[in-house]
Amino acid sequence: MKDLSYHILDIVQNSLNAGAQRVEIDLWEETPTGRLTLKINDNGRGMDADMLKRITDPFFTTSVKKKVGLGLPLLKQNAELTGGSCSVESESGQGTRVTAIFNRNHIDMIPTGDLAITLKTLIASSHERDFLFTCRRDEEGFEVNTAEIRSQLEGVSLASREVLDYISTFIRDNLKSMT
Repeated sequence: MKDLSYHILDIVQNSLNAGAQRVEIDLWEETPTGRLTLKINDNGRGMDADMLKRITDPFFTTSVKKKVGLGLPLLKQNAELTGGSCSVESESGQGTRVTAIFNRNHIDMIPTGDLAITLKTLIASSHERDFLFTCRRDEEGFEVNTAEIRSQLEGVSLASREVLDYISTFIRDNLKSMT
C-alpha cells in the first residue's frame, strides 16, 4: 500500500465485510515523539483464536474471491519498517481492534494520503453504517460522526453528493488547520 489512507480503506472494508455496523477510526499524531497511532475498532463478527493467529499470514484469507490477504500483513510491515508495531485483538461476536504505531520521523514512513477521499468513499459505499473518524495532532483535533450527522439531516442520505462533499471539505479544512 502506497499510503496510510489505503491501509485505512482496506482494513475498514474488512470490517464492513465482517458485518460491522459501526467502525471507529482514530488517527493520533504526537509531534514531540514522532509517534503516529492508527486504531480501527469495529463491532463486526470478530475472529476466533485460530483465525487471529493466522491473520498476518499473507497466504491466509477468508475471502472466496482472493487467494491472498495482504492488507494486515502490509500494514504490519509498514509499521515495523518505521520501528513501530501492529497488533490485532478480536473475539468471535465481539468485533476487532487493529492498532498500528508508526514513527513519523523514520525514512521509511509512508505518506498519509488523502484521508478526505478515503472517508468519503467509505461513507458513500456504506452510508447506512456508522463511522466515527477522530483525527488528533497533539492537543488539536476533530471528529466526523456519521450517526450524529445522519440525525441532523432529517432524512437526507449521507450518500448525497452535497453531504459527501461537505464531509470531505470539512476533513480537508481541519487537517490543513492542524499543520
